[in-house]
Amino acid sequence: MRSDEISVIAPNLKTRWSGVTSTVFRLLPVQKHQIGIACTGPKLPRELPRVTLLQLLFMRARTPRVWHARRNTEMLAGLALKTILRKNLKLLFTSAAQRRHSRYTRWLIRRMDRVVATSARAGGFLEVPHDVIMHGVDCDRFRPAAHKRDVKDALGLPADHCLIGCFGRVRPQKGTDRFVEIMMALVKRQPDVTAVITGGTTPDNRGFHDDLSGRVTRSGLGGRILFLGEQPDGKVPEFFRAMDIFVAPQRWEGFGLTPLEAMASGVPVVATRAGAFEEMIRDGETGLIVDTDDDAALEAAIDALVADPVRRADMGRAARAHVLDAFALETEAAALTRVYRELLDDATDSASEDPAPDGS
Repeated sequence: MRSDEISVIAPNLKTRWSGVTSTVFRLLPVQKHQIGIACTGPKLPRELPRVTLLQLLFMRARTPRVWHARRNTEMLAGLALKTILRKNLKLLFTSAAQRRHSRYTRWLIRRMDRVVATSARAGGFLEVPHDVIMHGVDCDRFRPAAHKRDVKDALGLPADHCLIGCFGRVRPQKGTDRFVEIMMALVKRQPDVTAVITGGTTPDNRGFHDDLSGRVTRSGLGGRILFLGEQPDGKVPEFFRAMDIFVAPQRWEGFGLTPLEAMASGVPVVATRAGAFEEMIRDGETGLIVDTDDDAALEAAIDALVADPVRRADMGRAARAHVLDAFALETEAAALTRVYRELLDDATDSASEDPAPDGS
């Protein structure tokens, strides 16, 4: 991509996959049709518009651009490009964190030209003016199954069972152990229920994963509580489509996309009050919300949906409609593009008031 076509730079300066990485890689294919945008960083997918770090150094210094950071390292890099290399950058930061920021992070945030929070709750931890732009999902990729039994069959899952899914990293923060504990009791009471757990495990959580799967195996429930590991990206939507209920039992979460992906797939969600779940799920309409530390309430909510397939179907339809209306990926991309254009207009206005000679 030629540098004169780039108005927005979206850095992804982390090599390990993360939720932030996923956000950048989901949005850029949509945003590139709205504005000249490119990603920079290591190990980028080939299909993304990109600019190398070396090319950044030689871009025209006075050409206005937006630098959209999502991590501390990216805020710092933007500041260096702006203050040391004198690039004409407007600095934008998106925050998903739901905790008080460190002194260093607060120092960086105060130097941004604009700040976005991914939820109202995340915005409550910011000490600067900000916009709230919630994440969206690809509603074409995540869509309801035309014939759910066929999808279950194709994945090798029991087509005549109520499938209850819990997807994402297997770690204590995600509440995988709570889900397993509840499922070990539930599948004993309900012979036509199967639990499905997918997601990778980092080396530091391998013991946690092995302990859970070992408990399930020793209990004789290995065929009813399935640990299927990390799935290829292309198969992930199929697993969502196959579920009858999705559970998000998190103890803590920054934002949490999986409930939105489930709802876009026409699947009702049972979730805790972690992350932005309360802002995305309509309690009693598209899913059920319980207090974060209330395991009994979590189990009761799952039980209620297992026992009522008509209610599940109604919730699934309402969930899909809700996501289409409020959480489509295009909605998020368009909201961010509006912020980009406002920042670029500000930069252009400032340049017209200060007609300094161009330095490239």
